[in-house]
Amino acid sequence: MSQHRRRDPRVLKIIRNRLHPLHGQYVDSSTIKQFGPSGLLRKFPHRVGTIAANGRRRINRLGGHAPSFSMSQPLEALVNLPLHQVKQPEFYILVVLDCVAGRLTEHDKDCLGFAQMLANRKGQAGAVLAVIFGESKDTDLTLFGIDRLLHITDDAVQGYQPELCCEYLSQIIAQFNPKHIIFPDSIFAGADLGRRIAAKLALSVATSAWKLVEDELTCRASQGLSDIKSPLTDVILLLEQAYEPTSEYRYETLLLDIPKIAMYKSSLQDDGLVEVDPSQIPLAEAGFIIAGGNGITDWPLFHRTAELLGATKGASRVAVDDGFMARDRQVGATGTWVSAQVYIAVGISGAIQHLQGISRCEKVIAINIDDSCDMIKRADLSVIGDSQAILAELNQLCLQTKKVVDDVA
Repeated sequence: MSQHRRRDPRVLKIIRNRLHPLHGQYVDSSTIKQFGPSGLLRKFPHRVGTIAANGRRRINRLGGHAPSFSMSQPLEALVNLPLHQVKQPEFYILVVLDCVAGRLTEHDKDCLGFAQMLANRKGQAGAVLAVIFGESKDTDLTLFGIDRLLHITDDAVQGYQPELCCEYLSQIIAQFNPKHIIFPDSIFAGADLGRRIAAKLALSVATSAWKLVEDELTCRASQGLSDIKSPLTDVILLLEQAYEPTSEYRYETLLLDIPKIAMYKSSLQDDGLVEVDPSQIPLAEAGFIIAGGNGITDWPLFHRTAELLGATKGASRVAVDDGFMARDRQVGATGTWVSAQVYIAVGISGAIQHLQGISRCEKVIAINIDDSCDMIKRADLSVIGDSQAILAELNQLCLQTKKVVDDVA
């Protein structure tokens, strides 16, 4: 009799498909082990929490569609999470959040998770102090690792005012004397403010940081082609997905009084936002994307709808290969990785390369006639039906809304 263990091909197929409804049941179960033909135990390299080949921790970005992701728990379970309180902090970890368009980004949440790790490692009892400049639309910030919050709503910091923001941060640092200051190393405010405050206060700084071992940081260098080691610094600019967001507790999120600053005259003048053509925005920087795939038969209708919505246009590889969209509009692992706040996929079935490319998008809306395709499983909101009919209706709604707005104006 053969000594090889029998393998269930159905179970193996479910394990390989991260979007399968039963994927988490088999992958996360400690009682189920898979052995190869040699009898050696198979290791699953894509398991959430696994350290990948590049040294970075695997983080699940599939929202509520993977049972292993903590934030997929029902609201009742989240409300009943134990409350994390730090009544008398030994020290503070300061985190300055991007809060793009008034909402925490996934990058912000990664930074807060990293800050909580710094605050509580080696048995310490530090507190995470978060700073938000401008509007905040998030109704519940207690899930993301904020022990203390400074929400600065001064009209003067609206728009691009880095010098005034640095003045506020200087006062905050002087008052709370944080052990470390963390910024998201992003194209938004974080990367700019982090470097400015380090230069202003002559603090040690590490940029493009992505790993911490003991008291040694690893940072990307040479445009991501190499790594350099650095001692733990005062200011840390953290790369996205370098650390997992918090998931085990609810946090107190005590709102603190905003420190007073002297009259400050900035040398910069913000002339406000400049209207740009959404089609000219690079996909990697776009916040609102509508992408078409093989299910689109009326491309002029697709383009009109994108223009009415004010969305940047993207496409699947099939649509690009067929010549309907330019190559620089291709979304996916073989095209451009995107991190939009809203991503609308029209007629895209969801090949694995495409799903990888949209893994950092916050909200995904799928329009497809096939209710069992992988894109529908990935989406936060799905619309089942003919893509052309749905786009035509959406087109009409946009026109009606635009007419009402014009009439009121």
